[in-house]
Amino acid sequence: MKIAIMQPYLFPYLGYFQLIHAVDTFVFYDDVNFIKRGWINRNQILIDNKAALFTVPLKKASQNKFINEIETSLDEKWLTQFFKTIEQNYKNAPFFHETFGILKKVFENEHTKIAKLAIESVLQISNYLQLETQFEISSIDYPTTIGLSKAERLIAICRENKSEHYVNPSGGKELYSKNTFNKECITLSFIENELLPYTQYENEFVKGLSIIDVLMFNSVEETKILLSNYKLN
Repeated sequence: MKIAIMQPYLFPYLGYFQLIHAVDTFVFYDDVNFIKRGWINRNQILIDNKAALFTVPLKKASQNKFINEIETSLDEKWLTQFFKTIEQNYKNAPFFHETFGILKKVFENEHTKIAKLAIESVLQISNYLQLETQFEISSIDYPTTIGLSKAERLIAICRENKSEHYVNPSGGKELYSKNTFNKECITLSFIENELLPYTQYENEFVKGLSIIDVLMFNSVEETKILLSNYKLN
């Protein structure tokens, strides 16, 4: 059984969903420190043929707090502007109505914490894409592992989940050693993402945008093909 453990990101890019696709269980790592200027409360969409950030406002965000402690500061003004921006830039995309419906569903509940909002965005899209991965939340399912060092905690979660294969983003190669995991009878693999181009109107392809952009221009079946382009090393 394969497992991945990752901070909850808001409408993350395709590579995040490739990681979900690659494992049997995906754990939202919500009880670790918040990362400012990361992807927990923001992402990129296509505006005027260029990558542009959108950011969910937060209350007293601090890297000294856990992700699940950070509150959102959403209001009608922000939501109205957000949906207006999406509509202006994607209304002519082939799958605008389906994707816009997902966005509405994610924001229809008043999520006061950014972790819950980010998790909801991932769950709604995973459901839309019919992914069979099981989801868990570290603060709920593995609370006894808090306080362990980085690698020790990942290994502890793998043990509790009875998973023998841990998959990490490729950026973790400098942080985690395969030997450390092998000593605990756990295989460590790194996912190598491939972000294939797709049609974005008639413009030059801009890669690495939020999954929102992917879904605007691709059907479920087409998106699944994009999801399957990765390797585990």
